Amino acid sequence: MSQIFHRHTNVYSRLSILAVLVFAGFLGWVVWTLHWSGYSTNQAVFVSQPIQFSHAHHVGGMGIDCRYCHTTVEESAFANIPPTKTCMNCHSQIWADAPILEPVRVSFRENKPLQWTRVHDLPDFVYFNHSIHVNKGVGCATCHGPVDKMPLMYQESNLTMSWCLDCHRNPARYIRPRDQVFNMAWQPPSDDPQLGERLVREYKIGTVPQLTSCSTCHR
Repeated sequence: MSQIFHRHTNVYSRLSILAVLVFAGFLGWVVWTLHWSGYSTNQAVFVSQPIQFSHAHHVGGMGIDCRYCHTTVEESAFANIPPTKTCMNCHSQIWADAPILEPVRVSFRENKPLQWTRVHDLPDFVYFNHSIHVNKGVGCATCHGPVDKMPLMYQESNLTMSWCLDCHRNPARYIRPRDQVFNMAWQPPSDDPQLGERLVREYKIGTVPQLTSCSTCHR
């Protein structure tokens, strides 16, 4: 009886199996890369706004405190987006006729708020409270990055669950004195490596099991 399959069939079958495995591995790599890339997380992606507000100019150049615009950050879960009146406090006098600020003047005249787009926008199933973090010594720059150097605002971190847990599992690495929360240039003192651990105790920050409990962020 003649042979049904060519003698090279075994080689071809092995190569086809190898090709399937290589393709599956490549596909998995693509999915994994996209999942952690800015395409999925919006990290480092500039967001179009009605006015391209420069934090580098206002915060870094002029030294305006975060709380001047985000007035509720110390007492509310939500760090408010400033109303047009806040802009006009200065710009009714400074650059009052600048064409780039016409949308701000229109908003003020017509009493219609500017439609700002949130840059750091967590999913609805995540509970985040700004006031708790601020009053426990978490600096603005810890989550938002070097805002004072951003001509256009972008999301500094990926805001994934693992990124949040990195802090909640070891808060001493990230806590700073409360009077330095809004200081963009603050760095942990090199001559006091135990500062973070002392602040964790002083500010009565919860234990790691409490901070990493599901109900802490998902309510």
